[in-house]
Amino acid sequence: LVAPTESTVLIEGETGTGKELIARAIHNLSPRKDKALVKLNCATLPATLIESELFGHEKGAFTGALEKRIGKFEFADGGTLFLDELGELPLELQAKLLRAIQEREIERIGSNKSIKIDVRIIAATNKNLFEETTKKQFRPDLYYRLNVFNIKIPPLRHRKDDIVPLANHFLKIYSRKMGKPIQRISDKFIKDMLAYDWPGNIRELEHTIENAVILCQTKQLESSKLFQRAELTQAHDSPELKTLADYERDYIIRVLQHTSGRVRGSGGAAQLLNIHPSTLESRMKKLRITKNF
Repeated sequence: LVAPTESTVLIEGETGTGKELIARAIHNLSPRKDKALVKLNCATLPATLIESELFGHEKGAFTGALEKRIGKFEFADGGTLFLDELGELPLELQAKLLRAIQEREIERIGSNKSIKIDVRIIAATNKNLFEETTKKQFRPDLYYRLNVFNIKIPPLRHRKDDIVPLANHFLKIYSRKMGKPIQRISDKFIKDMLAYDWPGNIRELEHTIENAVILCQTKQLESSKLFQRAELTQAHDSPELKTLADYERDYIIRVLQHTSGRVRGSGGAAQLLNIHPSTLESRMKKLRITKNF
């Protein structure tokens, strides 16, 4: 319903629920589908670089600006700009973003010339932005400007019927990629998947299937070691509800165990989690995770 319109869309959901896929679907079903879908992850860049990434800069605008740079807004002109993890955008930049959206024009850093832009905004966050406004961590005016059409993606634990179709989808992808003739998922593995809460959502499910395909030596997919560890952890969990931070901490630790503590590089935890290594290291520090499990 919203895709054919020009309306701004705000997608809310936990990490790993597929917010970027929803954004791509909206863009691909819109009149802008033949133009660019430009993405900026607000959590992967320091505040000093985000402004330049968004708006661009002129040569000599600041130390290190050796040439003119075109920002994401200009690249997305005529298309769609997807602002991922918007809740991480620093407050000082939120006012500039609001102005760009309202006025439909930007200024490169180091320039006083306004540039008209025709961009549709799709934003995504794993935070409750309304709560962030009450904490003065997010501007209310920007929130209400972005929250024109809100899509809330439920976590995978509330979408149990999706687990088996998604698992079969990932099985086809990874068995073909790895050249393995795996035909089905065992009944026990399906039962285990349906009993698990998936704190890492679809991303965790995908990586669990990928791990199981790597280890599989038959035509039937059995439970992977990564999933067996997750099952063991769940079995020993307190029956009391855990916070989202607790689930995130447990999941990051399981992935680090899978990579023998390696964060960066091919096959590292950051790659498996599909986030920037510095972002993962920041989360580890905040959640007090060390590599000594």
